[in-house]
Amino acid sequence: MPLLAALHERFAKERPFDGLAIAACLHITAETAMLVRLLRAGGAAVSLAASNPLSTQDDIAAALAVSHGIAVFARAGVDRKGYYRHIEAALRHNVPDLVIDDGGDLVNTLHTKAAALLPAVRGGCESTTTGVIRLRRMAAEGALAFPVIAANDTAVKRMVDNTCGTGQSAVDGILRATNTLLAGKTVVVAGFGASGRGVAEYARGFGAHVIVTEIDPVRALDASLRGFRVLPMAQAAPLGEVFVTATGSVDVINADHLAVMRDGAILANAGHFDVEIDVRALAGLAAQVHPGVRPHVDAYDLGDGRTLLLLAEGRVVNLVAAEGHPPEVMDLAFGIEALALAWLAGNTDKLPAGVHEVPADIDAEAASLVLAATGTSLDTLTAAQRAYRESWRIGS
Repeated sequence: MPLLAALHERFAKERPFDGLAIAACLHITAETAMLVRLLRAGGAAVSLAASNPLSTQDDIAAALAVSHGIAVFARAGVDRKGYYRHIEAALRHNVPDLVIDDGGDLVNTLHTKAAALLPAVRGGCESTTTGVIRLRRMAAEGALAFPVIAANDTAVKRMVDNTCGTGQSAVDGILRATNTLLAGKTVVVAGFGASGRGVAEYARGFGAHVIVTEIDPVRALDASLRGFRVLPMAQAAPLGEVFVTATGSVDVINADHLAVMRDGAILANAGHFDVEIDVRALAGLAAQVHPGVRPHVDAYDLGDGRTLLLLAEGRVVNLVAAEGHPPEVMDLAFGIEALALAWLAGNTDKLPAGVHEVPADIDAEAASLVLAATGTSLDTLTAAQRAYRESWRIGS
């Protein structure tokens, strides 16, 4: 992770977080540990909770707590009550000046169960599409109490993290969990945002026939022009053999869809929360459930001769059944987030409460640092080219 390594050295000198407490809610993996150590090097006191109990790596959590002085509140496989209890503990351990969230649960908890801490919070960053959607809803209702940087919403982050990272790792999770052959199968991808596009492209790369479902006409047109078949989920449900949700919404696959799926259909979620596939409806339809027929695969016998296979309990498949994004992806994503948070630390008094974009120069700086670390060189404009770009008087 060359970008975080370079920023570690820089932050250790500049100390952008000196005297500040940061509460974070993130997937606790080795890659996240690199980000947390970077924040510590920049002078922050960090408390950390997990953004998904099934993605928590207990050895990483222990190493951060024992060897690096991080207050970690997380355990793999904890139930929902324990999950939220850990988030509250991370918030109350040190009253945070800044927060980092992955999905919006920390910010939501801060506003609903720990509102007394809000006056101390100067700002935060959000890492995911799902979280940004929730934050924009909060801001629209006037409920968001501080400025938050939408670290997810940059061109570089979407390209590398959402499209390439989610595309590769979600397909990787499906293959590890099922050992199925994707070539020749019909894969239905719900949602054609940056993440859904990545899943669709990677599935097609494995030889699958890909159907896309969408509610947005622009994204549906994009999918169609890229050669994907676009159908409503009601029409795609009887056709699909593998289903992957990536929308950030709820009940994208519901009881009506489950009722008409093929025997042996595989259900996987690449969105942040376990609400995109209606798991309760699936359980209600099942005559019998066989948990763990393979690691991270539960079989639901529906009583009519059909069996549906649910991966990772409907949680994000790439982090439960696989290893999440490769380190190179998270290096860039976390590098953008660290730079944005450092910028925010010095500019919170200039920003009103609400959702704000990452400054464009931060996105470009992160991309440039990664390219430099990989030995990639770019062309530069000549004086004549610069003059041509800057003048409206020069024509053909």
